[in-house]
Amino acid sequence: MKINLLKTSALIVLGLSTGMANAQTRDSVEVTKVANVRPYDQSGINVFESPKESEAAFDKLKVKFGAGFTQSFQGLKHKNVSGGLYKISPGFNTANANLYMDTQLADGILLNLTSYLSSRHHNETWVKGGYIQFDKLPFKGQVWEDIMKIATIKVGHMEINYGDQHFRRSDGGQTIYNPFVENYIMDAFATEIGGEILLRKNGFFGLVGVSNGMIKGNIDELIETPQDDNTNKSPSVYLKAGFDRQLTDMARVRFSTSYYTNSSSGGLTLYGGDRTGSNYFMPMEKAGGTYAANFSSGRLNPGFSKKIEAIQLNGFLKASGMELFATYEVANGRTKAETTERKASQVAVDAIYRFGKDEKMFMGVRYNAVSARLANVAGAGGNPAIVYNNDMKVDRIAFGAGWFLTKNVLLKAEYVNQKYKDLPATDYRNGGEFKGYMVQAVVGF
Repeated sequence: MKINLLKTSALIVLGLSTGMANAQTRDSVEVTKVANVRPYDQSGINVFESPKESEAAFDKLKVKFGAGFTQSFQGLKHKNVSGGLYKISPGFNTANANLYMDTQLADGILLNLTSYLSSRHHNETWVKGGYIQFDKLPFKGQVWEDIMKIATIKVGHMEINYGDQHFRRSDGGQTIYNPFVENYIMDAFATEIGGEILLRKNGFFGLVGVSNGMIKGNIDELIETPQDDNTNKSPSVYLKAGFDRQLTDMARVRFSTSYYTNSSSGGLTLYGGDRTGSNYFMPMEKAGGTYAANFSSGRLNPGFSKKIEAIQLNGFLKASGMELFATYEVANGRTKAETTERKASQVAVDAIYRFGKDEKMFMGVRYNAVSARLANVAGAGGNPAIVYNNDMKVDRIAFGAGWFLTKNVLLKAEYVNQKYKDLPATDYRNGGEFKGYMVQAVVGF
């Protein structure tokens, strides 16, 4: 643990030192910056796919370090019908920290490496993933130049581009993009090994991606079960299309449709791929649990680990300081121990108002609701032979507000109320509810 702590401290110091060095040479940032990277500070808000600056100058290899730090204070309370919940009281949560390394390898070629320095789920520093991004190709010929004027290619072990919601979520220590404290109840986020091709022209965009459909590398043959004799692993295929345009200086509109499918996997994690953990610590968790083991508090993973088909629709509108972001999502799938597929659906709406000079302050409200049929939910009397066939429902209302002291420093707060409905009487979440406040101090650069 001491070695891990020293290693983490050294990385944080390195990140901070680099940030200070960049601050001391601010006049030269535009000359020496790494191109086509989403900023990790306030200017990265409402940036979806990474920017494409095809005319960015390149003279030599450049390396830029960035970081995200988040410290939360929690004041939540929870209750259910049967009792036996983890006893929580107001206090500070474990701080989260990320380290980013972006390298301009050549003209139009970027390498990214993201590491989690500190998180609730892991005590040690570990790598989230990395990828190489091509906005230009090192081939001579007009045909390649014409293609890469509209194309961006990413290859690596990376956060896949399914849906728009993942661009606004909290990711470990990087929470500046999220106007609220926590992510959606059904949190669509996965890091998988694969590649994507994104085409953009005149506001329209389309993407096709293929991945291994698993959170890490895996060469093992699948194990046959009585319910499923398919031992072949299938790749995940995901598609995305939409429109994004700045209509006037004050108005922008974006909408997109995303699709993800895999017919046979050894461990799909589309709704359980966040290994850093929830920003809500232990609400609606059983007594005796641990922060690491119960790292997804407040979220709901439908458990489609063997087979999945998911669609996410997103709409975004910004008019002056008013901002609306909406999501509708539906997914079908099952585990390797099931023969029939189950369904889960989600709706969410964010309404944010940003105001003040450079929109340094904001306030907003989010409504999020999930309806899902879970696997192996026992029916009457807790008898596993009697399957509970009703859909479980979870809904959340959250009110948030924030203030950017600088473009790198954010203070935000949230009041949340989340309820669990339509569960069997034997389920410990029956009649469950948690509510209260959260406060976060965030740094990103």
